[in-house]
Amino acid sequence: MSLPELLAEALGDESVVAEVPLGGEDVLVVTPTRTVVYRADGLLSDESTASYAHEVERLSMTTGRRKAKLTLEYGLDGTKKLAVPVTRVDAVLHPMMAGILSAVGVTDSGEAVKKTFRFSDLTLVITSHRLVKHIGSAVWSTEYEAFRYGDLTNLDFEEGNVATTVVLTHNGRQERLKAPNDEARAVREALTAAVCAFHDVENLAELRSLFGDETADDRGDVDRFDFGDGPDPLSAQPTADSDAQTATISTETGDSESTAEGMGVETDVDTVAGANSVADSTGGSETVSTPSTGAQSGSSATAAPDAVDGNAALAERLDELTAAVEHQEQELARQADLIETLIEELRRGR
Repeated sequence: MSLPELLAEALGDESVVAEVPLGGEDVLVVTPTRTVVYRADGLLSDESTASYAHEVERLSMTTGRRKAKLTLEYGLDGTKKLAVPVTRVDAVLHPMMAGILSAVGVTDSGEAVKKTFRFSDLTLVITSHRLVKHIGSAVWSTEYEAFRYGDLTNLDFEEGNVATTVVLTHNGRQERLKAPNDEARAVREALTAAVCAFHDVENLAELRSLFGDETADDRGDVDRFDFGDGPDPLSAQPTADSDAQTATISTETGDSESTAEGMGVETDVDTVAGANSVADSTGGSETVSTPSTGAQSGSSATAAPDAVDGNAALAERLDELTAAVEHQEQELARQADLIETLIEELRRGR
């Protein structure tokens, strides 16, 4: 895929490590030293590019209903903010974290970042040579811990009802951390594959045999960190003012859709119920008051088709109203997307 001319000029001779579409023609690219975002022509401004260096002191993230905001802090050089669709934040965060870890000297040259996980206040980055852990509201800061696979003698996983505990035996001590069960398998597979590849073994049993740790009787648990029942999934933290405004407008639109749908359904249900009640009561009065004669049978035979025809007409009307409500929902959704686009462009200064 060829890059837009303006973006190619901004990159110069730098190599592109990752490329993430952000919707429309907007795209984010990651190089070894920085992240560059390209914004195509919009409703309020021309195309543009913005650059974010990877040598940061802190990386924070807040998520809203539609947008996620990444805040990069550079100490005395200030901060920069980057907004991306919430559906693309994982695809953006992984290569950015790889660039940051390399730029600040956590990972070595040629060390590959395999997987990035974010569980509420816990960030895990699995590389080809180490596991990096950060605890706190920020995704990344200088308050991190790294566990080199060269110092790792055992790896185990303890399943629970809510979370799975990852147990690292590292330099004769144990480090315990928890991953929610819906992500535990991905963590287990990625970490096991990286550790086994580093030690050139086929599985964890061979790893334990290699270090003489086939049993776990004398591990000497040191529970340095425990999430209790496990961390929550990716947190929906409070957004900044602009994201809050976007979320408010989107919520109001959603309420309008719900109200329109609710009014249509309630009206139709009441109409059908009333009509059926009238039909039932009419049929019942004829049966009680009229003797069991041929004339009565003929009257009942006449009434039944009328009731069927009435119900068929009501069902047809219900289908028409349902189609009208669905059309209104589509229009409201389209208008909500347009408002979202306008707000986002205004927030970016377009």
